[in-house]
Formats: sequence, structure tokens, C-alpha cells
Amino acid sequence: MKGSKDRKVRSYLRWRVPLAVLPVLYFLVEAFAFAFMREPEMDWWPLAFGGIWGILMTCLCRVLPRRAGQVLFGVSYFLALIYTAVETGYYILFGEMMWVSDFRYASEGSEFFGVLLQYPLGWWLSILGLGFLGGVTLGHYPKYKKGWYRHFLAAVLAVAAGVSAWALPWVVFQHDREIQYAGSDYGRAQSAQAAYENMFNTHRLYEVCGLYQTAVKDIYRDFITPILPSYAMKQAQAKQEIDDFFDTRGHQQRNLVTGMFEGKNVIFVLMESMDDFALGEHTPTINRLMDEGIHFTNFYTPGYGGVRTFNSEFCANTGSFLSSSGGYAFDYVTNSFKQSLASVLRAEGYSAKVYHYNTPDFYSRGVFSPAMGYEEYVCYEDYVTEETEKDLYSDQFLFDYTEVAEDFFREGQRLNFIITRSAHLSYKYNEVLSWWGLKQYPQYRGLTGDEELDCMYLKARLVDDMFARLLEELEARGELENTVIVAMTDHYAYGFKNEELMLEKSGVEDVLLLERTPCFIWSANGPDLDVSKTLNTADLLPTVLNLLGVKTHYDYLGQDAFDSRYMGYALFPDGSWVCDGVAYSSATESVYILEEGKTATPERMEEMAGYLNDFVRINNLILETNYYKGK
Repeated sequence: MKGSKDRKVRSYLRWRVPLAVLPVLYFLVEAFAFAFMREPEMDWWPLAFGGIWGILMTCLCRVLPRRAGQVLFGVSYFLALIYTAVETGYYILFGEMMWVSDFRYASEGSEFFGVLLQYPLGWWLSILGLGFLGGVTLGHYPKYKKGWYRHFLAAVLAVAAGVSAWALPWVVFQHDREIQYAGSDYGRAQSAQAAYENMFNTHRLYEVCGLYQTAVKDIYRDFITPILPSYAMKQAQAKQEIDDFFDTRGHQQRNLVTGMFEGKNVIFVLMESMDDFALGEHTPTINRLMDEGIHFTNFYTPGYGGVRTFNSEFCANTGSFLSSSGGYAFDYVTNSFKQSLASVLRAEGYSAKVYHYNTPDFYSRGVFSPAMGYEEYVCYEDYVTEETEKDLYSDQFLFDYTEVAEDFFREGQRLNFIITRSAHLSYKYNEVLSWWGLKQYPQYRGLTGDEELDCMYLKARLVDDMFARLLEELEARGELENTVIVAMTDHYAYGFKNEELMLEKSGVEDVLLLERTPCFIWSANGPDLDVSKTLNTADLLPTVLNLLGVKTHYDYLGQDAFDSRYMGYALFPDGSWVCDGVAYSSATESVYILEEGKTATPERMEEMAGYLNDFVRINNLILETNYYKGK
């Protein structure tokens, strides 16, 4: 019996999978991605590319000596599986994909790993199944039959597959022109060819050429192209293109509100995840500030780059979004940010500091804040002990701790940038911020009959408490009259899982329109204005500088909200846009009329698509060329 078992074990160990299993496994990884990232009406091109890349990788493994081929298979297959798991997981959460360079943000999301438990069972089973199949194949890797002609045949097939991967996109482009866009200007701006050549959006690129080719193009552009000799010449051409864009559009001019808040201290509040549907009876102070101040009723915070919070934080401070074509934000930390809010105001004699509970390494704020012109990133954690750590749950920390408060209300003109915490996901009773908030306001448990909605209203109340305390402190210190408060949200509450309820509460039909978020500017005895013009995050910086009467020599991607020449718009890197009472969602290919009497003519659609393409491209080039250096 023992000998029989030994023979079976030896037989199992000697068993090898057929070589034909390798392309199937590579293809299954592509199919896994397709199953979880396919949009309605999306073509099947990614699977075709997956088949080609499966053949290509198998042939490359076969060309090499067996041991080297085994290593290549193991490394490439499991890296592909990890890449696919990350992309599909991110897509399930946010409806978008990341660039490879954005993967370095993974540590910033580690505290939200609990959300993985909400992923579909099929997603988990797919990853485990593909991992198991890959492990078995790696352990029982095929044996090669000898013969130089077999290696030669594998090399020929590898070349043929590579040529096919290079040529197939042109078939996709032609199909795209004939079937979907019929060659219109609008089509060209958001076409398959534009996505493939300009790489303005990860998922759109994936729709054209599949996961493997998307990753290869991404890696080549971000990690290989910058070291090529032609790179410097392209940089110079790109800067000229930016200059031409600004010259054609025109430069900022004075208007009726220029200098209205000249010389005042500025408190800039980033209201983390504070959605518009949470405002109302639970936010009396914010309601008051909106009613008495400048309320931007159609302010949108588009997502560029791989992270939402820092994207808006970065844009509001520098005037440009993170690059939609990828690139880790930290890659641009050595750029010149002379045009930033902090840099410009410090040149006017202001001091500038950032205040937040999180550690300086989160989003690299400890390095990026000084890069953007701030003198210091003040971290609340530096002021607590194990016994007082619970104080970090409150956004009123900076007023409760004397040392922080005295720094916040330091002498002289100042810009203080506050990043709140209270309204952040998740919206469950047992989440740490909700748990702490319910101790302050137990009446919110069961308030509406929906746990998420209860927590959303509770957290909005906590943010409102911070504003109420801020006004009290300003008045007590005699600084209320000499202060302007600028407040905006970084993104809508995407952590709210009941999307249907969120759409209902926000009074909109499409997820695109959830991107409208609260934004206002308030100062004692300031103007009471409702500005209905469609605006985006990039517009806030030039608007604030104009209100402060600060003249700069810089052109900004965004424009002053009070510039009569500026129609106003919100432009998204996926091809969606909102402008003058009309919205277009590229995800659903739907047009929404937001104001009575507005229309969306073919000419209007083409004009907006063309401008959107220019806007996204120029935004990316501003960062990639370090445009403001030397300006």
C-alpha cells in the first residue's frame, strides 16, 4: 500500500500541464476584468486583446529555456492577477480605473480595508480560483519538446501576436468611427483613437485595448518615455501649447467684486465628503453662512487622477487638477507652485498653515503642504497621548487644545487651511466617527429608519458644530469682521452605498450629477449672493484671489466665477460635462436638461466635447511640464 501511494505521489509530481493551458489562463485574467468592468453597450474588444496577449506571453515563455520560461510565467501571471484585482476592486467602489503610478496611493486607503467585505462573492471566488489555477500551473509547468524549429516557431508566433496587438487598435478605431460616432467632431474628441493616443482616461483606454495593453501603454508612457532623448523637445512644445490656450481664452480682468475682501484673514475649509443632500435642518450654521454669503449653487468637484480627496485639495490650492493621464501626485512635489493660493498670499505678507488630524505621511501632506507654499502642516496627533487620543474624533480639536488654537489665531495676516474629518465614510453605526458622534447625539440612531442616512445626517451635524465653534472663537477674539471663510467639499459621499437613495435625496437622475457639492464664501457684512453659474474646483482659486484683490501674473486653468465672459462649466476626464443648464454623461451616453429652455444641439455637443478635450489635455500638461517654473 505504501509503495502504491508513493508511486501516486511521484506520478502527481511528474505530471505537467499542457502548454495550451498558459494562454487560457492569461485570457481568463482578462475575462475576469471584463466581467467586473464592462459598461452597458461596451464592445468585446478587451477579450480579443486578451486572447492575443495570452498567445504572446505563452510564446515568449516557450522561446526561453524551460526554467526561465517558468519564472517569466510566474512573475507575469501573478502580477497580472494582482493588477486586475486592484483595478476591478477600485472599479467596483468608484466606477473608474487607476493608472499604474496611482497604485502608490494604496497605503492611504489601508484604514478603509473593511470595505473589501462588501465586494461581490463572485469577485473573491474569481481571484481565489485564478490564483489556485496559476499556482498549480506554475508547480506543474509544461515540459518542452526539444528542437530548434519549435523555438523558432514560438518566436514567429510571438512576433505575429505582437504585430496583431499593434495593428488591432486601428480596426477598433475604424469600427468606432463607423458605428458609434460617425466621424463627428464630438466623436473625435472622445473616440477610441483619442483615448488610445492621448490616454485621457484609464477605463476608456481599457475599452479600446483591454487590460494587458492598457498596462503596457501606461508603463511605457510614465516610466520609459521620460528617459528618452526626445522628451525635452516635447516638453517645450507642450509649454507653447499651454501659452496658446491661455492667450486664445483671454486673461483675467477686474470686475465689480474685485478687492471686496482685500486684506482679510482667510480660513479655507475642506469639508471632507460633505454632500449637498446632508444640508438642511441638521446644519443650521452652514445654512446661515450660505444664506448670508456667496453661495455657489452649481459647484462641481470632478475627479481627476487616482484619489478624490487630494485631487480636490490639490486643485483648490494650485488651480489645476491631478493629471487624468496618471502620475503619482508626489511625482510633482518638485514642481514650482508659485501660483498656489498659499504662495501668492505669502508674497502679499500672509502666513499660511494647514490643520488636520492625520499624519504628515498621509497623501504625503507633510511634504506637499510646504511644496504648495504652506509654512507648516499642523498634525493634531502631535498633541495627544494614548489617554486623549479620542479627542482626534472632533473637528473642534484645533479650538479645544490651547497650543493649537494659539497657533491658529497667531498674529498678522494669515491663511489657515482646515481639512475636516467628521463626514468621511463609512456610514454605519459601528464606524468609529459615527460611534463617537452617537455619544454626542444619540437621537440620530434610528432617526430616519435608514442606517446610512442617519449617519450621514449625524456627521453633517458634527461638521456644522465645527463652523459654529469657529464663529464663536472669531467673535470672542474680535476677528469676525476681519475674516473671510471659504468652504468647499472635496467630493460627493461616494461611500454611501445606497446609490438609489442618494440620487433621490439629491434630486438628480444620474451619478454624474451627484458631483455637485457645497461651496460658499462668507464674510461678516459681505454680499448675499446666489451664484448659479456652473463652476468647477479649478475656478475657486482665481475667484478667491479676485475677491481678495490680489493681482497675479499667472494664468489659471479655472476662471473667476464673476468674470462675465466666462460661461461656466464642469469638465470630467471621462468625457462628461455640465454647462449652462445642460449635462452630458458619457457613462450612460445621456443628455440631461437641467434648466427650462436649454437645449443640446449637435453643434453644442461638438463644441463642448472639443473644449473638454483641450481642457483635460492642458490640465495634464501643466503638471507634466512644470509650467509655472520660470513664469
